[in-house]
Parts: sequence; C-alpha cells; structure tokens
Amino acid sequence: MASLDARRIAVAAALGTLAIAAVLASIKLAPGAPGLLGAALALIALAIAAIDARWFVIPNELNAAGFALGLINAAVLAPDAIWEAVGLGALRGAALALAFLGLRALYRRWRGREGLGLGDVKLAAVAGAWLDWATLPIVIEIAALAALAAFGFRLYLLRKPVTTALKFPFGLFLAPAIWVGWVVETGWMG
Repeated sequence: MASLDARRIAVAAALGTLAIAAVLASIKLAPGAPGLLGAALALIALAIAAIDARWFVIPNELNAAGFALGLINAAVLAPDAIWEAVGLGALRGAALALAFLGLRALYRRWRGREGLGLGDVKLAAVAGAWLDWATLPIVIEIAALAALAAFGFRLYLLRKPVTTALKFPFGLFLAPAIWVGWVVETGWMG
C-alpha cells in the first residue's frame, strides 16, 4: 500500500511540474491573451491525458472547454476578422471530427468493435479549433507515433504478447500533441 501511495505522489508531482512548466512556457512564448489561452490549453491537455490514461475516457466538459478556448483564441488572433477566424476554426474542428468519426465507423465495421472512442472524436474537434490545416496532420502523426512507441515500449517491458483485446488511450497522446502543435505554430508566427 505504501508503494502505491508513493507512486501516486510521484505521478501527481510529475503532473504538477509539467503543468507549471507548460503554463510558464505558454506565457513566455506568447505574452498576453494568446499566452494565457495557450496555458489554459496546456492544463486542459494535461487533464485529458491524465484522465484518459487512467480511465480510458475523455470528459465532455474538458473537450467543450478546449474547443471553446480554441475559438476564443482564433478570435483573439484575428481581431479584424473575428467571425471569419472563428468560423474557420469551427470548420476545421468539424472536418477533423468527421474524419475521426469516419475512421471510428470503418474500424468498427472492419473489426466488429470500437477502436476509437467518441471522446477522441471530440478531441479532434478541439485540435481543429486550435490549429491550422497544415499543422493538423503533423499533430496527429506525432500523437500516433508517440502512442505506437509507448505501446511498443510497454509490450517490451511487460513481455506480454499483443492481443486484440488490448486497449490504449489515444487521448493521452493527442491532447498534449495539440498543445505542442500550438507551441510550434506560435513560435513560427511570433
């Protein structure tokens, strides 16, 4: 029991340290409202990653907050074309969510079981609200490669065979990748 408590404390300390570092990096990278919004994105991404890693679920409230903040960010970055920027962010979010929903349906039809949760579909909408068209495939690739690497590393460490019943939380990787994508975009623009 003591080792479990020590592990929980270590995980909480690591998440707290990551949260502080991400908030400070966001504010330093983009002073003012964009940095504060980026910091909020970082905190939401960390919360999503932690919850998805533990319970294999992404809360609707966190996805909704991330999406809303993405649209606010779009408005802040384009004060002379607020409605166009917000509309484009919503369009990107809808397009990426529909693509993920299609992937979900195809996998279910092919394998006869769920392979991607609806929380991941909604998280794709968050990515679309925050990121430009060119950044979206890069972020998805970063998340997918990180998930594959973690999956392979886990299998190697545990020395367990690959089974079709194994679940893996994609939001654990996609949420932080969205923030990384925002950092890259902000660094290029700033």
